[in-house]
This record gives sequence, structure tokens and C-alpha cells, in this order.
Amino acid sequence: MGHVKLHIPGPIEVSPKTFEAFCRPMIGHRGQGFKDLYARLQPQLQTLLGTKQLVYLSTSSAWGVMEAAIRNLTQRKVLNCMCGAFSDKWLDVAQRCGKTAEALQVPWGSPILAEAVDRKLATGGFDTLTLIHNETSCGLMNPLAEIAALKAKYPDVHFIVDTVSSLSAVPMSMDALGVDVLLAGVQKAFALPPGLSVFACSPAALARSATVRDRGYYFDFVEFQKNAEQHMTPSTPSVSHVYALASKVDEIFAEGLEARYRRHATPNDMLRQWATGHGFTLFPEAGYESRTLVCVNNGAKPGGRTIDVAKFQKLVKDRGILIDGGYGKIKGTTFRISNMGDETPATIQSLIDILNDALQQL
Repeated sequence: MGHVKLHIPGPIEVSPKTFEAFCRPMIGHRGQGFKDLYARLQPQLQTLLGTKQLVYLSTSSAWGVMEAAIRNLTQRKVLNCMCGAFSDKWLDVAQRCGKTAEALQVPWGSPILAEAVDRKLATGGFDTLTLIHNETSCGLMNPLAEIAALKAKYPDVHFIVDTVSSLSAVPMSMDALGVDVLLAGVQKAFALPPGLSVFACSPAALARSATVRDRGYYFDFVEFQKNAEQHMTPSTPSVSHVYALASKVDEIFAEGLEARYRRHATPNDMLRQWATGHGFTLFPEAGYESRTLVCVNNGAKPGGRTIDVAKFQKLVKDRGILIDGGYGKIKGTTFRISNMGDETPATIQSLIDILNDALQQL
């Protein structure tokens, strides 16, 4: 079999154009060429994140920056908002960093609601909060704007938001929301090879970071700020990733942000309609579904059709497409299909034709 196209929640399919940019000749990361490249990227990234702050480039997975945010900002206690496999993991990360942490746990597939966050923060003692905007394990998008509105009530609590699988697919407004650290990996909606993250910090986050003695070096936010002011990174970056990111961001702005957001919404609607049209239900609570993937219920919750997911996944793969058979404790009782990145209504229709053909073979 030749190449199997990725419709998993990440990494996702990377275009030949992006790979071509990734393979450009190497340059020195302290030379003017790299500085010019980073400087050209900066305003575009600021627009995507919705911030006037400098946007940093980290040669790491997003988890590196997520751990960094805990190390740089938590001094007293962190509240971890947990609604799926990846948001649940943040509690373990915080505790492994030696931080005092508390869970705000809801069932997988249920959203984190502002009222629940308010009740927790009202107890006092928290100086940091973590939230995953788009929880890919269960196809859920949390109500970020409603939660972020609490920042006005708790200005001393630093809000850390993971937009790994939503940034560039839906509008983002870091400064307007009052988010202190907004981060994302590039292997999801950006449609780049994994290994690079982008993030930005509020002035308040940078000020707190400067007071934390054990924040380390590689992920020191103060070092990122000092270097970004010179259009550099603290340590040697993956220059190839930066070339690819520049190419992709140019594509994004050539397409237009509103057009890009619509292009993610329409295929997502198509996949939802495919699922419900075949008798399935969706796993996340209604009204909180992700816009970058669909998590189909297959017995994890009552109601709806169930199938042999492993067999279905194999039938689809035999036709050249890889979908996901569910994650963690809902593996097999859900399955997930991504629509993020470069996908269009036409490519999703081709995918749906393959899904229909596979269903008929079950």
C-alpha cells in the first residue's frame, strides 16, 4: 500500500508545498536571515493569536510549553480543568513539577463551565488555572470566552490555555479574553510536521515568571521574551519548522481568516451529518462539539448505533485513509475523524464516500 492519508486528530496530513518549504537550505539561527524570517512571521502570528505580545517559537511539542507554564507561573496552587485524557494529564504534570494542584473534574465529553470554575476560584489560594480549549480525546470544545470572563473577577489568577487543536481553525483573541499564556502545537490545524510550538505570554505572566527561581532555562519565559525582542529563540530552533511555518502562515493569510474558519466549519458539519445520518450519536455534550474533529459515540454513552470499530478502521485504512479508533478509556467505544488543516468540502466528501463503502462491508 502507498501513502495512507491521515484523518486522525494529529499529526494530520502535510501538503507537498509545506514539505518543500521544510526542506529549504539551512541557515544559521543567529544570522540575519533567520532574524528576518522570524520578524516577518511575527505580525501574522500575533494576528492569529489575537495578541499584541511577541509570539515565541519553541522547538518542542506543546507539552513542553504546557509544563513550562506550570513551572513559570505557579507559586501557590494551580487549578486544572479536566474533561478528557489530555486535560486530565495536566494535573499529573503539575504534581510532577512539584506544584500543589487541584482538579476540577467533569465527565469526559462534558464541558468545563464558567460556574464551576468560579466556585473553585472563589475558595481562594489558586494563582494559576489550566484549560484545554479543544479536548481532542472526546471531540469537545470548551466555552473559552465564558471561562475567560472570570479573569476580571480573579485578576491575580494566571489563565493558561492550550489551543493546540483549535488555533488557526477558529477565531482566537488572547488579549481581549485576558489569557496569560496561549499555546499551540503546529501538527494539528496548522498542518505541519510535529516538533514546533507557538505561544505568547501576557505582561503579567512575564512579571511573575521573573520572580520564580526554579523555572529552569530551556523554557524560561523571560529568556523567550529577551530573545524574541531580537527576533531569535533562546536555544537552537528547528529552522526547517520555521520555514514551513512561514509558508503555511502565508497560505493562511492568502486564503483569509474568515474563509479559513468557514472552511473548517463546513467539513465538520458534513462529518457530523454523516455520523447522525447513519444512526450514530456524537460523544460530546450537544452544543460543545469540536470544530476540528468529530468524536462519534459507539457505546461509550447510551443511545445510537454501535459497530466493530477496529474492523471499520481497518476497512477504511485498506482504502487509503487512517481514522482514529478512540483514545484512552473510550477506545473502541468511540472513534474520531479529523477535518482540520488543509481539508475542504471536496476532500471530506471523498472521505465520506470511503466511510460509506466501509460501513457497507461490516
